Amino acid sequence: GKAEHIALVQAAGGTMNGTTWLDRTNYFETMPSHQLALALWLEADRMGTLLDALSQENLDNQREVVKNEKRWSYDNRPYGSWTEKMLGSIYPPKYPYHHPTIGSMEDLDAASLEDVKAFFRLHYAPNNAVLSVVGDVDPDQVRAWVEKYFGAIPANPNLPAALPDMTLPASIGGEIREVVPDRVPLPRIHWGFRGPIFGDPRLDALDLAGQILAGGKGSRLHRRLVREERIAQDVALFSMGLIAGASLTAGWATARPGVGLIRLETAYWEELEKLAKELVSDDELERAKALTEADELGALQRVDEKADRLSMYATLFDNPEMINEILPRYLSTTAEQIRDVCASVFTPENRVVLTYLPAAGAEATPAPEAAAAAQAAESAA
Repeated sequence: GKAEHIALVQAAGGTMNGTTWLDRTNYFETMPSHQLALALWLEADRMGTLLDALSQENLDNQREVVKNEKRWSYDNRPYGSWTEKMLGSIYPPKYPYHHPTIGSMEDLDAASLEDVKAFFRLHYAPNNAVLSVVGDVDPDQVRAWVEKYFGAIPANPNLPAALPDMTLPASIGGEIREVVPDRVPLPRIHWGFRGPIFGDPRLDALDLAGQILAGGKGSRLHRRLVREERIAQDVALFSMGLIAGASLTAGWATARPGVGLIRLETAYWEELEKLAKELVSDDELERAKALTEADELGALQRVDEKADRLSMYATLFDNPEMINEILPRYLSTTAEQIRDVCASVFTPENRVVLTYLPAAGAEATPAPEAAAAAQAAESAA
């Protein structure tokens, strides 16, 4: 019945949710072990019979839920449009990663009941799904329940055989800059780059570069921009691993009141260039690896995160054993690998720069190289 799924989960002492991102959609429930059969039955019921329950009423209800999420997470949040703008610049039009999964208001309004049903028929089938169960369970009993509840759901013989060709050049091919007047409290500069795809060891090195540059208060960007020069309120740099074409490496720096954006952008870019030219010290490399190891091991202590990662590696790579392979790869990464991947990724030709300004003053900032040349000319004069 209506909302019965979530009511049964909550009555059993469980929680549930779902997420959609560019490479996969997942649904998950955390339940007491003795309620596993209920969870499996509910998920099988959703996969096998949801199509029959789809109606214009519940489509309209969920459309409004997603619209509210978009308003909350993107439209009405300071700097909230950066993801949409960055994806739209990093990836070409009509490319699958060109826009965020939440879509636009126009897309949401245009989705018809038949569109939703056709999408469900194509993708939501046992031969296009991975089920992971983690916890205090008996594997033989789990297999028996899975066969009992999911066994009668038919496979979809019309699944696409493979992804379309998603090859992209490693570089964007030229700097893209945009000034974004917005309702923001302080100016902020966002950077974006194409990076190696998820699963490529070079992305492991780029992840460690993110720790060196922006991983906590001991990182290079925080130490210089926030603590020493006091020109930034906060800094970030991280990679969103994607399985085809190119991943997205993104970062930002929020200016302190009264700080010139040329100075802020130049300082940030100098730290990226330095990592692309010089080998990181042994101490910094060990710190980055220790932070990454703590993150990985901390996550794997939670059953929900362990289940999510197993299903992710199985879905994207057909290799759930990657859950045991990722950390050793990080720990074996060398300073040379970090320098080399930074040299290939952090280039002006592979750079998107979004400058957010409080709506009253929207002036473009020049690239750091142009700013440095102007300052040199001014000094010579």
